[in-house]
Amino acid sequence: MQVVGYDTVSGTLLVSRGAAAEHDESGTVEAVSLEPGAELSWALDERHCAGTLYGSASRSHVACDEPDAPYCASHRSTWVCARCTGTCLKDEMDCYDDHAVYLAAFAPDAFKVGVTKAWRLETRLREQGADRGAHLYTVSNGRIARELEAELATDLSDFVRVDTKLEGLGDRFDEGAWESLLDGFDVLDTFTFDYGLDLAERPVRETIATGTVRGTKGRILVLDHAGSTYAVDLRDLVGYELRAGTVDRDLQSSLGAFG
Repeated sequence: MQVVGYDTVSGTLLVSRGAAAEHDESGTVEAVSLEPGAELSWALDERHCAGTLYGSASRSHVACDEPDAPYCASHRSTWVCARCTGTCLKDEMDCYDDHAVYLAAFAPDAFKVGVTKAWRLETRLREQGADRGAHLYTVSNGRIARELEAELATDLSDFVRVDTKLEGLGDRFDEGAWESLLDGFDVLDTFTFDYGLDLAERPVRETIATGTVRGTKGRILVLDHAGSTYAVDLRDLVGYELRAGTVDRDLQSSLGAFG
């Protein structure tokens, strides 16, 4: 078995079971629930390229043995629209639907501006693990949205790194800084998210697939194991071969493990 992806909307880890027979070119993909209370009991073996997912709901997988992980040069891709600042990078512009320009906030006080299709706004904020969100503008196409984003990004960041999100786990959200930021805009709507993690302190960052799921926050998985709480970047699991068992190396313990 190999971890070949994850889905932050459904809260699942995508695991390839491999080809059913020697002549098969693809393996089937299982969506493993990361709902609170789910038990994971895998040890991590070798890591290599996660290959390609395809088909309806990405339920089929073509493996790749290249050592680069999570993806080799042949399977690494970048969504061209993510690099857009208003000048379309495609052969023909195709984003003629309503787009939202938004702010996303992450504990304690990291803020970013972003763009998404208007109907996906709340989903997009959850995908990123935002603690708060604000809908600033609705515009008629992606080009205008990206132009506004690029303009706002001269004063605000247009990204927040996962490391920053991990460092903010368990911290109190700075409501004052958020409200101060919003005072500069005519906000259309605001969003507040609670991921149910109930953290009294920052979890220990690790790359493991063993423990009881406490929950997910964007692509961050929070696990309880052996009296400690761990935070795992799901992207760091992609490419690993799995075997039944538990983590087989010494882990740093959280302070709570010592009572």
